[in-house]
Amino acid sequence: MVPVSTQPTFYTERLVLRPFSLADAPTVQQLAGDWQVAANTLTLPHPYAEEVAIEWIRAHPRGYADGKEVVFAIALPDNTLIGAIGLGIVKEFQLAELGYWVGVPYWGKGYCTEAARAVVDYGFRHLGLNRIQSTHFSQNPASGRVMEKAGMTREGYRPQHTRRWGEFHDIVLYGILRQDWLNPAATPDR
Repeated sequence: MVPVSTQPTFYTERLVLRPFSLADAPTVQQLAGDWQVAANTLTLPHPYAEEVAIEWIRAHPRGYADGKEVVFAIALPDNTLIGAIGLGIVKEFQLAELGYWVGVPYWGKGYCTEAARAVVDYGFRHLGLNRIQSTHFSQNPASGRVMEKAGMTREGYRPQHTRRWGEFHDIVLYGILRQDWLNPAATPDR
């Protein structure tokens, strides 16, 4: 049995970042199962079965307890689930990969940027990470804007790097170092 998560909940100006609960599974299925969301991610299935959402949510406490990941539900103050954001952690390198998705009805409102900035800050200040990185498909420049607004710098481009549903996709790489997050004035071009 996985112990009860001690993962924190925290608040931004407009959002609550909290652990997922099994009650979120139907909404995860609905939002993440939207073709527009799944097509812009590497791992979301389509169609998205509720059983898959349940297993995904059940895996979070173990991943957190093992120090391998932290996954937050992105919710509005009334607890309406609008997306997910997390860090896949490689402890020995003090490194994490930022990943996220937001349901289509909540696109273009700055929610993902707000959540990303909070999770990057959490990763550096509370998890002791040295580097946080992320990637997006080149056909999804909105995701790159989220990364830039979260303080990340574009670091590279990999043509036909990833195959998803039978097609090769170019990916764009972003990253930020702890020193640049905690002392942005000391870094040129920021």
